[in-house]
This record gives sequence, C-alpha cells and structure tokens, in this order.
Amino acid sequence: MKTTLLYTITGLCAFVGSYFLNMTIDNAEQYLTVVAIVFMDGFFGIWAGIKSEGFKTYKAIRVLKTLLVWVFMLTGILMIEKSFEGTFWLSETVITPFILFELISALKNAERAGLINNELLTTILNKIDKHKS
Repeated sequence: MKTTLLYTITGLCAFVGSYFLNMTIDNAEQYLTVVAIVFMDGFFGIWAGIKSEGFKTYKAIRVLKTLLVWVFMLTGILMIEKSFEGTFWLSETVITPFILFELISALKNAERAGLINNELLTTILNKIDKHKS
C-alpha cells in the first residue's frame, strides 16, 4: 500500500515537472527576455540607489520579487495559450507592455547612475517618468 502511494506521488511529481520543463524549453526566449529585462533594470536601479542613498537590501530583494511574479505570470499565460486555441495572442499582449516599461525604467536608472549622459534621453525620461526623483 505504501509503495503504491509512493509511486503515485512520484509519478505525479514527474508529470508536473516534465510539463513545466517542456513549456519552459518551448518558450525559452520569452522566459530569458523576462529574466534579462528584470535583472538589467534591477542592476541599474541598485547602482543608481547606491550612488544616491546607499545600498538598501529591501530594494535589492524587490528585483527578485518582481522576477518571480513575472515568471509566474508568464507561466500562467503560456498555460492558458496552450490550453485554449484562440488565445495565441495573450502573451504578447500582456508581456510586451511590461517589457517596454522595464526598458524605460532601466534607461532611467542608467541615467540616474550616471552611465548614460544624453540631454535628449534625460528630457524624454523626465517627461515620461515624472513621479521619480
């Protein structure tokens, strides 16, 4: 009896693990894009924060929280796309604005860190992102 339960649990875990592994491999570009964009924004944000107010651990941990949330969101969206035939457009519709906002934030953080020194970029980013100092 215990052996059957163990085999059942092991088989279920192997099925779920292989499902997510295949989905990740099939959509590796999307996952890598999300990871790269979040880490790029986080890297420049931490650098800018160190220059202005010193290193803050809770702000650095926010990068990991953001990454986990968006990886889970992408996973859920890709599961919906795979399950329902007419929803092939869903990941592009939800993830593309996120990527654009993260790129704008990365540019702003790189400018705040002093890595990009361009007057036009500074003017554009100040008009787009008025709520940051």
